[in-house]
Amino acid sequence: MGSNWAFLTNHALVLKFLALHPQITANEISSEIGITERAVRKIIADFSSEGYIIKDKEGRCNRYAINLQMPLKTQKNKVVSDLLQVLS
Repeated sequence: MGSNWAFLTNHALVLKFLALHPQITANEISSEIGITERAVRKIIADFSSEGYIIKDKEGRCNRYAINLQMPLKTQKNKVVSDLLQVLS
């Protein structure tokens, strides 16, 4: 049996969807990347608490803004915009 792994983490995938679709729901993201809605909400909370995203309430929906100048956790000399450029 082969191991189960992927090139991109769930965090990277969620960030990509938030950047491409600022008003996407956690349910929509979970359907797109194949993880639970609860897992998506946890990842969004991680990003929000550390300043990687800003979540604004618009009526009953959320709008997400990415802080493009935040350093990547694994490479301090790279910022979020560098990662999103590679993912696009």
